[in-house]
Amino acid sequence: MGLFDELVGKASSMPGGGEGEQSGLVGGVMEMLTNNETGGLGGLVQSFQEKGLGGVISSWVGTGENLPVSAEQIQQVLGSDTLQNLAAKAGIAPEELSGKLAEFLPGIIDKMTPDGTIPEGGLLEKGLEFLKGRIS
Repeated sequence: MGLFDELVGKASSMPGGGEGEQSGLVGGVMEMLTNNETGGLGGLVQSFQEKGLGGVISSWVGTGENLPVSAEQIQQVLGSDTLQNLAAKAGIAPEELSGKLAEFLPGIIDKMTPDGTIPEGGLLEKGLEFLKGRIS
């Protein structure tokens, strides 16, 4: 199963996951992971590390078992502005979004880093931009 299928599958399996919400949620996550202004996936890893959660995100990037993350920890790492923007795109409340991200973000990042390392920015961005175009 590809990354796109994984994202859509996770979003659609969640309660209340309507088609518009799925598209907004998937698009928002992919945008967050490719956004050059925030550093994309590397920037997200750095944010987790700065908030004292480096071990958690390292488990997702690495090849071992993924450690869980709570909705509160997602809120702490992403901040209210980012969560509000993503929630608006998905058409859900920020609190609901942080819960959904806590549930599926570990698996998504794990799939994006199968060799235990963060891919080169250009390759990751090209792949995710292609996938983003498929759901727009």
